[in-house]
Amino acid sequence: MPYSPASGPLTANASGQPAASDDDPAAIGRRVRALREARGISLSALARQAGVGKATLSGLENGTRNPTLETLYAITAQLGVPLTAVLSAPASGATVRGAAVSATLLEVFEDSDVTYELYRMRVAPGPGQLSPAHQAGVTEHVTVFTGVLRAGPVDAPLTAAAGGHLRWASDVPHVYAAVGDEEVTASLLLRYPRK
Repeated sequence: MPYSPASGPLTANASGQPAASDDDPAAIGRRVRALREARGISLSALARQAGVGKATLSGLENGTRNPTLETLYAITAQLGVPLTAVLSAPASGATVRGAAVSATLLEVFEDSDVTYELYRMRVAPGPGQLSPAHQAGVTEHVTVFTGVLRAGPVDAPLTAAAGGHLRWASDVPHVYAAVGDEEVTASLLLRYPRK
């Protein structure tokens, strides 16, 4: 299995990709199912809306599959909730992983009309990551500490080097990629307006 010195051994999902989270898959599945049922959405409808296979969503809800970060974002966007709604509390330091991004949840901030999620993020050099759109009104704010990051909407990505800051509306598909051979370290703040 792949190993990251910063986070230890990674678990793999059914497709052999690193699992999206160090969190217990059964607990994630229970949270997804509870949110889906509370909204009166069938499993088939949520799978279709999120663009994931029905078997994938069923396996996730039953705790037998570890979804990728991209899958969790697609599902939570359709449920209208932040990613942390399906992860454990920030104190656990849950780390979520995608094709290129590894992000450790540091804190969740709640205001009367907005939820903020703060992550420590690493972007591996090599192929980038395509992330699905979040729900309407979500913005991402990235401060780069090391490396050079290209991130933002697929049709207009932005670039920042160490010390730089990027901001974009993430209710459209967006990308993350390290430019060059150096890993990017950064902070990521997601801002979710409440409906």
